[in-house]
Amino acid sequence: MSSSRSVTSRPPWWKPESHADRRPFLKGRNAVQTALRGFFAERDFIEVDTATLQVSPGNETHLHAFATEAIAIDGGRAPLYLHTSPEFAAKKLLAAGERRIFTFAHVYRNRERGPLHHPEFTMLEWYRVGEGYEQLMADCADMLALAAETAGTERFSFRGMEIDPFAEPERVTLAEVFQRFAGIDLFSSIAASGETDRDRLAAGVAGAGMRFAEDDTWADLFSKVLVEKIEPHLGQGRATVLCEYPVSEAALARPSARDPRVADRFELYACGVELANAFGELTDAGEQRRRFEHEMAEKARIYGERYPIDEDFLDALSIMPEASGAALGFDRLAMLATGATRIDQVMWAPVAEVFA
Repeated sequence: MSSSRSVTSRPPWWKPESHADRRPFLKGRNAVQTALRGFFAERDFIEVDTATLQVSPGNETHLHAFATEAIAIDGGRAPLYLHTSPEFAAKKLLAAGERRIFTFAHVYRNRERGPLHHPEFTMLEWYRVGEGYEQLMADCADMLALAAETAGTERFSFRGMEIDPFAEPERVTLAEVFQRFAGIDLFSSIAASGETDRDRLAAGVAGAGMRFAEDDTWADLFSKVLVEKIEPHLGQGRATVLCEYPVSEAALARPSARDPRVADRFELYACGVELANAFGELTDAGEQRRRFEHEMAEKARIYGERYPIDEDFLDALSIMPEASGAALGFDRLAMLATGATRIDQVMWAPVAEVFA
């Protein structure tokens, strides 16, 4: 165990000279957040505040939570988790009758720390009942422009890449970018039913000159190609909307009405940075349970642990109306808008670093 100073080699954030260096970024963050609140107010959204403590932190294989427990007056104990997203609570509010909501939620993810990752960060989520996820693409484009205008910049840049935040984002599918940047026919490994063929994708990955492990699953290979071959090219010149994810890679999204192999899911990239993840929301509670159970079986296989399923969430999903929702990493947007190079530069009081 080491002190923050020895871990980072930078002075603590609370030193006056450190705070003075960060303060312009922090003021920019506040300005962008205020502008986005106005953006939603103009569109008849209501801001909601969701509880951080939940019975389930989320049920995706590679998301890692912080765990705690509730202690009753009589000494009884029950596990609770800091949420990795406000999604479950937000969808319960849609089931309750809300139609347009947004939240700036502090969320918590373990095993994550770096220039673009922090164990506690701010997620902006918003939901539209009765509207398609294409409207969320327009929302994202409008928010990029608003953030740039508010920060007084005409370009976003990060690690040698830059975009014009006022330009209409490029819209491409996963199949297109797999072919363009890796020379892989993604759909050759996905059946009409959505079933995936690990060996077919492995052959394509090998043909692209990439190394992989014999026990890598289809999902592992998909992620490897996305991270190594594709993401470095996304959001150059203008933002990229990457859409039509394979249905197996969209645990909470509904299958596309146009093609059952893919889901109504997109991600927004700017300067190679993933900014947002959006769904046409799945409302089939039985199918959602099946997906959660599959994800938790994979988590148990890989990491030796699993998280409980929020039964209240599944009950609420059965009466939730058709909706679309998006989650945007607000700190990352603030970074790009203000010109910061590390996520902790746009956080008023970063979490202490505890590992050497």
